[in-house]
This record gives sequence, structure tokens and C-alpha cells, in this order.
Amino acid sequence: MGVPLRQSIKVGTYVARQKLAHRDKFPLIVELEPLFACNLACNGCGKIQYPTDILRKRLSVEQAIGAIEECGAPMVSIAGGEPLLHPDIDKIVEGLLERKRFVYLCTNALLLERKLDRFKPHPAFSWVVHIDGLKERHDDSVSREGVFDKAVEAIRAAKAKGFRVATNTTFFNTDSPRTVQEVLDFLNDELGVDTMMISPGYAYEKAPNQVNFLAVNESTEMFRKAFEGKRKHWRLNHSPLFLDFLEGKVELECTPWGIPSYSVFGWQRPCYLLADGYTETYKELIETTDWSKYGRGRDPRCHNCMAHCGFEPSAVMATTTSVRQSLRALVNAR
Repeated sequence: MGVPLRQSIKVGTYVARQKLAHRDKFPLIVELEPLFACNLACNGCGKIQYPTDILRKRLSVEQAIGAIEECGAPMVSIAGGEPLLHPDIDKIVEGLLERKRFVYLCTNALLLERKLDRFKPHPAFSWVVHIDGLKERHDDSVSREGVFDKAVEAIRAAKAKGFRVATNTTFFNTDSPRTVQEVLDFLNDELGVDTMMISPGYAYEKAPNQVNFLAVNESTEMFRKAFEGKRKHWRLNHSPLFLDFLEGKVELECTPWGIPSYSVFGWQRPCYLLADGYTETYKELIETTDWSKYGRGRDPRCHNCMAHCGFEPSAVMATTTSVRQSLRALVNAR
């Protein structure tokens, strides 16, 4: 049980339209970062290392919506920083939903219960709460005690009000197949979240902790053992082919243009994990970036990356060109 059927159909139709138009590069989902300010200092994130004048910047509602309309992506993941610190985040979400986008609002959940009344449940809207392990492990990851309990309370409150709630979990070399299973079992069975997203951590340059990220062989071994007998049980919001990739069953080429990032700096090239400059427009991003430079065997920074921003689009593209994989994805949809 995986990606919601409604979302699978919309994305599949969108990809088919792009191919009929003979477009070889197009976005599936945009990582929209309306601000970099945050109320936590997580070990694996370096956003708050920006100077104070940058941390005070906010995308306007018009800038945020305009960027999505410009590129035409059917899905938006709103991240940061902590998006709930943005004074107009509810207006951004509302505007994107009005334009028939699927919206995932990522949050550490510290402000979630306080802000719930500013949002309305919608079939195309999901909260995405960061949960990087059970209580001790999560609180250590975010460098503050009590955050796990707060996040769990917020998830339950959001579910009680009829919202769709997903989670996003990053795994490090301090994890094991057992800890992967423990947190996913808790989220899936005990907490009852709608879907879960997972990713091996990637040591991008601003991350404060550079020693606990996984190498490719470590990632595939951990996920292969963790998924054994469990994978089909969990409500994972990923394509079956991407999960195969995490297990090391298939090889995929990185597709960084599939999930572009837009922030207060503009469009980031080539992806939200590498910052090789910014462009003002999406057209400039696509046409002036040398995409052939990136990926394993091309850029040493990409050597141990298995992040969703590069490989989930690759899995989606491969799925839409294969009848077998397309049927497999539909069978696994909810």
C-alpha cells in the first residue's frame, strides 16, 4: 500500500502530457522553501547557518504561487526552515490548492496544534511531520528533548480534525534494520499516519553533522534487511521502483531536474542538496544548467547520494514507460 491512487493518476496523466509535447525535462514536484528560519537546530540540516539578514527573508504569497505556476509542477512540497513560522503560510497553501496542486506541508510540528485552525482538510493537502526515529533517537536528531512527544500529540490532533498526515524520516549510519522497522511500525500501526516517506541521509555541505551519513552500500543493506517481510505492510509514499532502488535491486540515474527547488534565492541548481548557483526563472534553470555534470561517476559530491530529489523522479519516469511497472504501481496505490 503506497502512493494515493488519486495522486498516481494525476502524476501519470501529467507525465504523459509532457511526453506528448516532446519535453525531455519537466518538474514532478517542487521543493518550495518560503523561508530558512527555524525553531530547531537539527543535526542533519544547516539552513539556520545562513546570516541573520537571510533568515529574516520570506517569499511573498505571490512569489511562491508564481514560481509553481511558472514551472507547472503538479505537486509542491513546502519546506524550509520551518514553514509554520511564515505569517502567510496558510494563504500560500490555499492558493496552491485552488490551482489544483497536491500540497505537502513539511513541519517539525512544534507549532502545528497552535496553527491548525488556519487550515482546512482537503484531499490534496497533507501535513508532513518529520520523525527521525522513536523518542530518544528523534530528540537527539533535533537536539532538543520533548520534540518527539510534541510531534506525536500534533499528529493525533491533526488526524482528529480530519487532516491527512504523512511523515518523513531520514535514516543515518547510527540506524539499523531494527530501528527502521521500529519507527515505521510505530507510525504505520500505532499512530496510524496516512503515508510515510523515508530517505537515507545525505551529507550535503551545510549539514552540521558530517559523520553519520550513509554510504550507498550501507543504505542498500540496511533497507534490504529492514524491508524483508515488512515492505508491503507499510503505507510508504514512494513508487515500488524507488523502494527497489533503496534495496539495491535496481540502478537508477539521478534526475535532479525532476524535483527543482525554489527559495528566497530563486531557483537552485542542480537540486536542493547542492547549491551551484541560482536562477531567477525556471526556464533559465532548465536551459542554462549543465545537467550532464551531476550524478554518480560525474560529480564526487553525488557519490553516496540516494536522496528522493534525484531518484524518485527517475523511478517515476521508468515506471511510466513500462507497462509492467505501471501496473505494479497501480496495484500498490491506495
